[in-house]
Amino acid sequence: MNKEFLSPQAATIAERVAKTGIDEAMIEALVRTFYGKIRDDALLGPVFGAAITDWEPHLLKMIDFWSSVALLTHRYDGRPLPAHVRFDIGAAHFERWLELFRETTAEVCTPEAAAFFEDRAANIGRSIQMGVDFFRKQAAADASVAR
Repeated sequence: MNKEFLSPQAATIAERVAKTGIDEAMIEALVRTFYGKIRDDALLGPVFGAAITDWEPHLLKMIDFWSSVALLTHRYDGRPLPAHVRFDIGAAHFERWLELFRETTAEVCTPEAAAFFEDRAANIGRSIQMGVDFFRKQAAADASVAR
């Protein structure tokens, strides 16, 4: 593939794929394996189980999400923060989520792909956790003002 004819985005993706081996099959294996672990987990399983009744649409959405993150496919169209704010989750949940994610990347990804996914997952987890904390503090402040 001649890089001089690629758009900057396509060149970035081509380079990432060459360095990491990330492709759609890897993303699907990562998502399906990871959420299998989530469902079986003592801490996270009940939270996700209460929120998700039909797993296949959720898995497909997460495959689209990670494809958008890793391959810039723009297939994911969602707002992750509102989906998480409504649940009683805290730091322990985010830490366990990341622990299971790292465990899964070690199983299904090349070391280079695992490093890429783990970096993105840590940033995403931090962002969502900060957003959840902010919304909870704001709701508590609003409730105290309303009294």
